Amino acid sequence: MLRITLEQWRMFRAVVEYGGFNQAAQGVHKSQSSIHSAVAKIESSLGVKLFHVEGRKTLLTEAGEMMLRRAEYLLDEAAKIEAIGNTLSEGIETQLRLAVDKTFPKALLYDVLEATSAQYPLLRIELHETVLKGANELLNANQVELAISPFAGEGFSEQLCSIDFIAVAHPEHALHHMQRSLKAEDLKAHRQIVVRDSAQHDKQNAGWLGADQRWTVGQLDTSIDMIANGLGFAWLPKHAIDTHMDSGSLKALPLDSGAQRSHFLYLIFKDGDNLGPAARTLLGELRARV
Repeated sequence: MLRITLEQWRMFRAVVEYGGFNQAAQGVHKSQSSIHSAVAKIESSLGVKLFHVEGRKTLLTEAGEMMLRRAEYLLDEAAKIEAIGNTLSEGIETQLRLAVDKTFPKALLYDVLEATSAQYPLLRIELHETVLKGANELLNANQVELAISPFAGEGFSEQLCSIDFIAVAHPEHALHHMQRSLKAEDLKAHRQIVVRDSAQHDKQNAGWLGADQRWTVGQLDTSIDMIANGLGFAWLPKHAIDTHMDSGSLKALPLDSGAQRSHFLYLIFKDGDNLGPAARTLLGELRARV
């Protein structure tokens, strides 16, 4: 059986926060005697002295400083438990799972997640980063509630944004040494870097796949790094390579047609009526920013 209550620990912390017993009594709307009684109870139960007085200042002892750190943790955890209980009683979900295609701008995604978490600080967010059909597969398997995919879903789908792709290679790549406009036939003799569909079934290929030599990787970042190191060419999301273009490690290929392409990303979910308040908030933040 615990000898010290949460309320007594709260009175102890109040003395520290407000700088004295009288100030704490006014700050938490308690009598000064009740504050003194709470602190005395802690001291007698534990056999330690929590405060000492210097002039008009009430200061923590060394033991008091240690107990304050523990008390703050205890009180914060108690507050979290109550908040979780309120969340459950109000029907607010405790976890939100979403699948997001890797071509979606990361900075935008981070802003949306942070804005949602600010409103629901106890919400656990599980993010799946996917390629091509990967997001659809997770949604269909009920492993996520929301998905952003280059393919429209079977439930609710809306066009979210358009992603621009640009054909690039390292400035010293052989394709840039031709010093003329390039045709699709020129690309066939050179290595293309493509990103593998993360779906386990119904895999899709996207983009031009006419190169005789092709390397397939699992991550968009790996593709960008390979091309920046002169190992091939690819169509890459423009927003993801801006810094490489600015630094000169990547250069647009001078194709006579098809050098730039665009495709839509879709926001998809199965049933809007079953989405909780946190999911709806994320949708609102996403739509507002896009």
